Amino acid sequence: MKAEIVSIGTELLLGEITDTNAAYLASELPTLGIDLYYISQVGDNMDRLYEVFHRGWSRSDILLCTGGLGPTEDDLTRETIAKLTGEKMAIVSEMEKELRAFFGRRNFPMPENNLKQAMLIPSAKALPNPVGTAPGWFVEKGGKILVAMPGPPRELRHMWENQVRPRLLQRAKAGILVRRTLKVTGISEGAIDELCGELLRSTNPTIGVYAKPDGIHVRLGAKASDEAAARALIYPAEVKLRERFGQYLWGADEETMPSVVGKMLQERRLTLATMESCTGGLLANTITDVPGSSAYYKGGLVTYSTDAKVANGVDPEVIQTHGVISAETAVEMAKAARKALKADIAIGITGVAGPAEQEGKAVGTVYIGIDHSRGSQTFAGKYPGTRLDIKNRAATNAIFQLRKTLLDLQGT
Repeated sequence: MKAEIVSIGTELLLGEITDTNAAYLASELPTLGIDLYYISQVGDNMDRLYEVFHRGWSRSDILLCTGGLGPTEDDLTRETIAKLTGEKMAIVSEMEKELRAFFGRRNFPMPENNLKQAMLIPSAKALPNPVGTAPGWFVEKGGKILVAMPGPPRELRHMWENQVRPRLLQRAKAGILVRRTLKVTGISEGAIDELCGELLRSTNPTIGVYAKPDGIHVRLGAKASDEAAARALIYPAEVKLRERFGQYLWGADEETMPSVVGKMLQERRLTLATMESCTGGLLANTITDVPGSSAYYKGGLVTYSTDAKVANGVDPEVIQTHGVISAETAVEMAKAARKALKADIAIGITGVAGPAEQEGKAVGTVYIGIDHSRGSQTFAGKYPGTRLDIKNRAATNAIFQLRKTLLDLQGT
């Protein structure tokens, strides 16, 4: 089955928002054995919207549309589908009751223009939207499928997972694709390619190697009649790759480095603290993005100025002797954070995020210090890119180095 995606909204064309919906749906379709051939973006204009719909309807089996289901005059998706199919829209009494009840539960009067969200054409089935006011449409006509879903990502994902995906799965004829991603760090993309070896020539499962901000991702994909059969194809290749990657393998699929490191801290019953300069609290934010991180993260200090570092326990003689941007100061920051917050292990970061050199250190120079009961380690890095790029890379590398330290402590 061939599919295409149409993202609707003038705000997309103006660059006011990023089209994350299309990327999400594109990543979902292979798991259903559906081939995606085209992605389009179109503004809130009936003529142009009809042109894109008509073209998609003529060349694809499935047309997935996002956006344009609101109550305002420029929300034209329903009207365009009605024109495309040659059918008339009419208010469905049950949908109207549900819509009025939605507003009633929130003690808001329902504007009458919201009534268009209770309309359907004869060939459409309504897709419930419990997290918003706009029901979706599932249209089947002439052997084709057209699905209209709301634009807000939270609403779209809920509708896709609970309403659309199950329907399309029932209609899938070419089998489904299952993917498994192994995540590796501390080794180059070329070295990973060599470790994969003969497995890269496999056609089912297929294997791809991709450089990502958190290391190298090795993606395995297998196509079969059902999920169990596809996973059975992946399993032997995954076992071989895990053996070959060894300690460089840190996670799989949706796992993130902060979540993996957090789990390591919890398993070892260790607590963590941070003191940051150039990253300005980004490391603390990264750590606390993980649900349940309060179980092991004691807290963080952002000491952007030299005075703030000293006030929070950093030895001024170390700064005077080695400079505020140095490996020695990074370790002192870690020690001060560990002491102040009574943690088992701590990270200190100092460096130059830009825009100009400081203390003779080039932009992108970063030092990371880690302190724990058995000693301290330091790591130096030189990162390219913008100020935000440097901060992101520094915070990411700090998590990487914490993982390495925890593995080293485990082995001693």
